[in-house]
Amino acid sequence: MSVMNRRHFVHQTTATTLLTTAAGAVSISKAQDHPNDRITIGVIGVGKQGVSDFTKAMRMPQTQIVAMCDVVEERKNNGKKIANDFYSKLNNEPNYDGVSTHEDFREIINNEKIDAVMVVTPDHWHAIPVVQAAKAGKDIYCEKPISRTIEEGRAMVKAVQDNKVVFQTGSQQRSEYDGKFRIAAELVRNGRIGQIISVNIGIGDPSIPCDLPTEEIPKGTNWDLWLGPAEERGYNEILCPKGIHSHFPAWRRYREYAGGSVADFGAHHYDIAQWGLGTDDTGPVKLVPPSDPNAKRGMELIYENGIRMIHGGPGGTTWVGTSGIISVDRGRLEIIPNDLREKKPITDKDIKLENAGGRNGISHMANWIQNVKERGKCICHEEVGHRSASICHLTNIAYRLDRELNWDPKAEKFIDDGEANEQIGEPMRGDWKLS
Repeated sequence: MSVMNRRHFVHQTTATTLLTTAAGAVSISKAQDHPNDRITIGVIGVGKQGVSDFTKAMRMPQTQIVAMCDVVEERKNNGKKIANDFYSKLNNEPNYDGVSTHEDFREIINNEKIDAVMVVTPDHWHAIPVVQAAKAGKDIYCEKPISRTIEEGRAMVKAVQDNKVVFQTGSQQRSEYDGKFRIAAELVRNGRIGQIISVNIGIGDPSIPCDLPTEEIPKGTNWDLWLGPAEERGYNEILCPKGIHSHFPAWRRYREYAGGSVADFGAHHYDIAQWGLGTDDTGPVKLVPPSDPNAKRGMELIYENGIRMIHGGPGGTTWVGTSGIISVDRGRLEIIPNDLREKKPITDKDIKLENAGGRNGISHMANWIQNVKERGKCICHEEVGHRSASICHLTNIAYRLDRELNWDPKAEKFIDDGEANEQIGEPMRGDWKLS
């Protein structure tokens, strides 16, 4: 079958439904569901987060994981084993071996038998695979933040929309955690705490330059390919752990590869702030740094309507209004006054935010698969992911320059500031490019 014929089959068939519980794997009849009749997925990046993401996807009866890609040999082989073992038990095939391994992501993108890709790499390796996958007509699940720079993010959005592929950002707070974030954002959006004065985003520090020493490159690790478009530097295990690891690597701290804690959890909590404010397609117009140039908190992002978004405060997202406060994080939802929901419930006349729903930890992935099937828009589609990531990048730029910046969210340019505009993008090493 061609890619489009397989997608047409998936769109038309009603023989299977989305798996929406984590009670265990659903046995799939081989007579009913040949792999070519399902959404075939290649995984690009098979570290801790990659394994977590693809194991959620492979539990759904519409999918078939068929390829693993990583620059570390042990990781791609580990991903293959996990998937092969799953399908072996699922279909009672002891010798099942239907998952290929690759070092170069382009082998997956150029494979016409693969319908969709999951991009679960360090941030500096999101944009190029996404743009190439979109041009190849493949649907995409990409971890947050979707980009390393604003320029990359806009190129990703353009490629996704030009090629009409389905894109989901891995910002699962909109879908999961018992709906806490959706409830909070819905109350704010409907004016239940009055006019919004400010929003506090409780996340960590901005990014820093990488100053790690050079270590010996482990056997089985393609360090040059790990660096890819980032500037050349020596290997360090903190950036790319040896073999299989069970932690989140600290490449997240460093400007060359990511945006520090500002972008790591900021991509989650700024995202929820945007959801509550109804600003998914725009952003702030001014950034005001704290008076202390050494401060790592206190940046203010001011919106056109005067609302101030402040980097700092209790963990998660906190909206302060003229008649109440709502604060939400993964483990809590606090509403002041505490009887606000009872006195001012959300009704059918109010704005209702999308409810991807579920407590099981796979509903955000299910939202992607459902939209791949129906050719719809995901709850965290490409523009949502780009705008949330852009706020993280703007915050980092303003900390680096340590002065007020005026931003045009429509043109995505700083106003009359060439130095700041130079930081909207970053040069790419060697022959790597977005096009």
